[in-house]
Amino acid sequence: FTNPGLLGGKRDFDERYARPIADGLPDAATPLRKKIKPFLLRRLKRDVLPDLPPRTDIVIHCELDENERALYDAILAATRTDVIDRIQATGNVFAALEALLRLRQAACHPGLLPNQEAPTSSKTERLLDKLEKSTTDGHNALVFSQWTSLLDLIEPHLKNRRLPFCRLDGSTKDRKSVVDDFQRSDG
Repeated sequence: FTNPGLLGGKRDFDERYARPIADGLPDAATPLRKKIKPFLLRRLKRDVLPDLPPRTDIVIHCELDENERALYDAILAATRTDVIDRIQATGNVFAALEALLRLRQAACHPGLLPNQEAPTSSKTERLLDKLEKSTTDGHNALVFSQWTSLLDLIEPHLKNRRLPFCRLDGSTKDRKSVVDDFQRSDG
């Protein structure tokens, strides 16, 4: 976390923010939003759209390997009953959201999960193969991720395969030069 202690301990956070929000109390999220606003950089799509090249979406299906599938299934099995019980008991959906987050992380790369390590993943390898083909064909590609930690896991593979890349995330200082580098014909 950017500022440890800012939101108090877990119990205090639950009492002050999580429970009132989950209970649907009006304006319960306002104090939390006010407290974290200075730490969030938010740009609207209309603000960044002129900086982006035309978009082409390609859907690539990828099967998890045996170990990844076993990990995913284990998380699913371990959380399913617990989440259902907690929602029925309290109506609190945070447990379900956290379970879905963990499942999405497991589906992308096991290394995103707490206490898990993996040198690569099925999706990383599939992505790298597609990026190699794309660059060989003279194309640029944008790779979006909800997690900068996933980008951290992919970067070494890009370097090992000598695939040129630019990274644009919330910590990027000179965004315009990164976009310009990407948009150059040899970028």
